[in-house]
Amino acid sequence: QVQLVESGGGLVQPGGSLRLSCTASGAIVSLYAMGWYRQAPGNERELVAGISGGGLTNYADTMKGRFTISRDNAKNTVYLQMNSLKPEDTAVYYCHSDRSLWEVVRGTGLYWGQGTQVTVSS
Repeated sequence: QVQLVESGGGLVQPGGSLRLSCTASGAIVSLYAMGWYRQAPGNERELVAGISGGGLTNYADTMKGRFTISRDNAKNTVYLQMNSLKPEDTAVYYCHSDRSLWEVVRGTGLYWGQGTQVTVSS
C-alpha cells in the first residue's frame, strides 16, 4: 500500500513557475513508478509526465518543454517543475503511482493522491 501526498500548489501569475511535490510512503518507493496528472474543470484527467523508479521519464506530447518531472528516492518524493505557466494550466494536479511505468502513463495504476490546486491568473 502506497500513500501519496501532494504539495506546492497555489496561485501564480502567467509566466511564473511552481514546483509541485509528491511524497510517498508505505512501501519501498524506489521500486515504484510515479507520475503527474491534471484535471481542469469540465475536462478529463490527463497525463503530464511519468517517471520510473530508475529515472526513465515519459511526457505527454503537449507537456514537453515547460514541465520537468524528477524524483529523489532518498526523500521518497517526486517533483514537477512547471515553468512559463499559462492560464490553461489551471487544474488540480494529481500524483499517481504503480510498480509499472506503463500503468502510470496509462492512468491505470493503483495509487492516487488527493490532488493539489494550481491556479494561473493575474
